[in-house]
Amino acid sequence: MHTQSLNLLGQLTQLKEVRSARVSSWDQDGRNQDYWMIPAGGSVVLGDIEGPGSINHIWMTSFCRRVHGPSVMHPEWGGQIAPVNEIHNALGVTWESADPAWYRKVLIRMTWDDQAHPSVLVPYGDFFCIGHSMPGNFASLPFTVSVKPEEQFKFGGVASVNCYLPMPFNKRAKLEIINENDVPFGLYFHIDYELYKRPFGDDTAYFHAQWRRENPCDGWGPDLQVNTPEVNRVANLDGEGNYVILEAEGKGHYIGCNLSVTHFQGSWWGEGDDMIFIDGEKLPSIVGTGAEDYFNHAWGMQKNAFPFHGSIVHESDVPGYQVSYRFHITDPVHFSESIKVTIEHGHANHLSDDWSSTAYWYQTLPSKPFGILPVEERIQLMPQFPGPGALKKAVLNAEMEESYKLAKERMDGYAQGREEQVQSKVDRVSWHSEGNIRQSQSVRDSFMSE
Repeated sequence: MHTQSLNLLGQLTQLKEVRSARVSSWDQDGRNQDYWMIPAGGSVVLGDIEGPGSINHIWMTSFCRRVHGPSVMHPEWGGQIAPVNEIHNALGVTWESADPAWYRKVLIRMTWDDQAHPSVLVPYGDFFCIGHSMPGNFASLPFTVSVKPEEQFKFGGVASVNCYLPMPFNKRAKLEIINENDVPFGLYFHIDYELYKRPFGDDTAYFHAQWRRENPCDGWGPDLQVNTPEVNRVANLDGEGNYVILEAEGKGHYIGCNLSVTHFQGSWWGEGDDMIFIDGEKLPSIVGTGAEDYFNHAWGMQKNAFPFHGSIVHESDVPGYQVSYRFHITDPVHFSESIKVTIEHGHANHLSDDWSSTAYWYQTLPSKPFGILPVEERIQLMPQFPGPGALKKAVLNAEMEESYKLAKERMDGYAQGREEQVQSKVDRVSWHSEGNIRQSQSVRDSFMSE
C-alpha cells in the first residue's frame, strides 16, 4: 500500500468527495455595492448553513464613520460608488471620522448544530486579534490582519482580516453579526466552507471562542515597582486572583489566545506566570515562568509576529499598549472534564492594569453557555487630547452669521440625503441574507443528490 510521507501540503494531492461553497456580501443585483450596511442596534445572519460541513476560511473588512459635517458631493453620488470616502477623508470634500471603538461595539456570534446558545461570542476586532480597536499588521498561521500604513495603530482604523481555523458542524452553522453601536457600519465578507455527505463522528470537537476583560485587574500593589525584591518575595502557588483567559467544561483542547493590555504604571506589564488547571485541579499542573515566556518571547516582548506567537501592537509603537498572541496549534492543551487557563497580572497579581483576551478552543457539544460584558464595559481606554479651555466669545458680523446659517442648511440637507442612502442599503440586507441562506440550501441539495 502506498503511503505518502507527512507533509503539511500533502492533502492537496488527494481527491475528496467534497463540495466547496461560499456565502458573502456580494451584490445580488449584480452591481458593485458588495457590502452590507448593518443598522445601528441591529443584527443580521451572514450565513445559515445546513451540514455536515466545515467553515475553512473567513475574510472580512469593514468601515464605521461618524459624520461631522456635510460633503460637497451629493449623497446619492457617493452611495453609488465603492465607499472610498470612508477611508480617505479629503478636507473640504468630506468631514467624517472613524468611530474609534466600533471594533468593540460589534459582536460576532456563531452557533453550531442544535445548541440553544452560541459557541462563539466575541467583539469583531478581538476575534481577529485587533486589540484595543487598534489594528496592526501581522501574519500568524490561523489569523492575519492587513492594514494600510496610515490606518495602522489608529483607533477604528480600517483593515482586512482573515481566519483560517476549521469550524466543523454536523447539522447547522449559523453566523451572525450584532451591531451594538448607535451608528451603522459597512461589512464586506467571505465565508468559505465545505460540505460532506457523511456526518462527523461523536469525537468531533467544535470551534469555540470567548472574550473576557478585567478593567482594572485587582492588583494588591500597583504602586510597587515591577520586579523588585518587595514584589518578588510574595508567593502565589494556587493562582488565586489570576486573570482568567478561559474557563470551560467538557472534553476538548485549548488552542490559544490573544491578549490586550493597557499598562498604567509606566514600567512593564509582565512578569506574571501562566497557570493552567486541567480537570478540576486545585494546583495547576502547567505553570510557566513569565508572561513574555508564555508568548514565547523573553526579556520583555519583542516586536515581531511569527506563525504561532508574537506581538501585534508593541508598547514601543503605542506607549502603554500591547497586543500579543500565542497559538497552541502543534501543542494543544487537552482536557477531559474542564480547563481553566489563567495568568498572573504582574508577579503574584500585584498590578492593576486593563486586560482583555480572546480564548480559542475546541470541544464536544453541548458546551457551557457564556455571556459577554455590555457594550459600555467593552470600549477600550483611549488618551484624550486636552481641550482649548474657555473660548473668548466672538462677535459675529453679518457674513459670519450667514455662514453659520448656510452651513446648517447644507448639513440638514446632506444629513437627510445620506440617511436615505444608508437606509436604502440597510433595507437590502435582509433579502441578501435570505439569498445567502437559499443559495446555501440549493448548493447542499444539489451536492447531496449527486
